[in-house]
Amino acid sequence: MAEETQIVREAPEIEAYKLGLLKSAKALAETTPTLPTYQVAGMSPEQQQAISAGTAGIGAYLPFLQGAAGYVGGGVEQFGPQAAQRFMSPYQQQVIDESLRQINRQGDIARQNLQAQAIRSGAFGGSREGIQRAELERALSEQRNQAITGALQQGYTQALGAFEAEKNRQLQAAQAGAGIGSLMQQLGQQDVNFLFNLGQSGQRQRQAELDALRATQLQQVYQPFQNLAFLSDIYKGAPSTQMMAGTVTQPAPSPFQQFAGLATGVASGLGAAKVAGVL
Repeated sequence: MAEETQIVREAPEIEAYKLGLLKSAKALAETTPTLPTYQVAGMSPEQQQAISAGTAGIGAYLPFLQGAAGYVGGGVEQFGPQAAQRFMSPYQQQVIDESLRQINRQGDIARQNLQAQAIRSGAFGGSREGIQRAELERALSEQRNQAITGALQQGYTQALGAFEAEKNRQLQAAQAGAGIGSLMQQLGQQDVNFLFNLGQSGQRQRQAELDALRATQLQQVYQPFQNLAFLSDIYKGAPSTQMMAGTVTQPAPSPFQQFAGLATGVASGLGAAKVAGVL
């Protein structure tokens, strides 16, 4: 029985390409590629300026607050004689003097009337006239006291009102000062935040540029590997042109087969001789 051996191989040119691909892949795998480093975009000038401005603006409201505290401290002053004196009208004494002058004038008229009445009645210099004169002087004295007391009371009331009005103005000024300080602080913070956010936009843009640069450099590093993978995919899909080399091995014939073959050969030879006319 015959035995057959077959060897299937790629076409020589395809096989050569694949061997070259393996050599290139091995050489590339043995190298250590230099990968691009990560880069972080630093703060923009606007961000740095915002930080400086924010640091400098800390406590900017304190002068206003201190001024407000000074107003408030003055507002707690108690109303007393010294405070009242500052708010007394400078014309108060003139008013008192004029009131007393009018009372004394009315007193003089009353005395003259009383004396004339006593003369007409014949009681001049008597006890009755003395009593009437004493009653008149007492009434005049009460009027003087009331005039002085009323003027002082009125002055005091006016001074108290002026004192309270001044303290209210001071308190309002304190509140306004504190409000201005708070508003300035808020406006300053808004400016700082706006400037920082503006700078942050520039920082993000710079970071995006750095990331894009690294991605490009990384793509360049891996390009050879991608090229090998591309060729490998092509070779995998290429048609397999095969070569087949075969050898046939037959066993030695047995004596019977040899005899039969010999007989067949002789018979064939005789037949051919007859045809040829030899026999």
